[in-house]
Amino acid sequence: MPSCIEKIEAPEIIKESMIYSLNAGGKRLRPILLFATLHAFGKDEKLGIDVACALEMIHTYSLIHDDLPSMDDDDLRRGKPTNHKVYGEAVAILAGDGLLTHSFEIIAKSKELSDTLKANIIAFLAQAAGPSGMVGGQVADLLGEQKDLNVEELEYIHEHKTGKLLRFAVVAGAIIAGASKDQQECLDQFARHLGLAFQIKDDILDIEGDVKQIGKPVGSDVGKDKSTYPKLLTLEGAKNKCNDHLTSAKEWLEKANVESDLLLEIADYIVNRDH
Repeated sequence: MPSCIEKIEAPEIIKESMIYSLNAGGKRLRPILLFATLHAFGKDEKLGIDVACALEMIHTYSLIHDDLPSMDDDDLRRGKPTNHKVYGEAVAILAGDGLLTHSFEIIAKSKELSDTLKANIIAFLAQAAGPSGMVGGQVADLLGEQKDLNVEELEYIHEHKTGKLLRFAVVAGAIIAGASKDQQECLDQFARHLGLAFQIKDDILDIEGDVKQIGKPVGSDVGKDKSTYPKLLTLEGAKNKCNDHLTSAKEWLEKANVESDLLLEIADYIVNRDH
């Protein structure tokens, strides 16, 4: 990913800022899910390389903006100073904008996909990342601060803010692989439950995690008085809910009738990880 950004004709500071956040590390969960889905259908993972890169760029842009003082006001991300702490708020905002827009260029120029498939994937990704997806979830998250949300309201936030891009990763992989509509629907539900399990685990790690492992301060949600699953359900209740979603995810994956070993490993990792 950084190599394609280096070739862009743009001021060096914006390219440096974009690459800084892309190189900060992270689990690369979304690209991995896309590749694992292609693997589940016996397809060459190379088919999804451009979409996977674009997806990680969009995820990274969202983190840059999420960390800004006007949003979560975080100083650390993946164990490193957040983008705006290094490059200033203006450049950080523009770096996020750059990653978002360049992601669609990467898919549009892909040599691995047909023109029809590229158009469908771009429209799908725009929906998942936009106001009816991730952006809408972020807005709901901001509006929910300092309020006592119920579980349904909290699920709406996380299904959109986090879940939509996770679902995109899996379903886009299925679409590229030529999956049937029934398989796409089963995998979409698999990814939906997996996304909720992922977010509940994040809430649990905000209480139990180690800053050296998770790369950002623990207890930040409590300090901001945000609604979380442990706050609403108790810590034990949140753990049970996380396991319930994992079970549901596995049930839907079985219905998809694909080679599921790798996707099952990823699902178990999400629930058992320490960062």
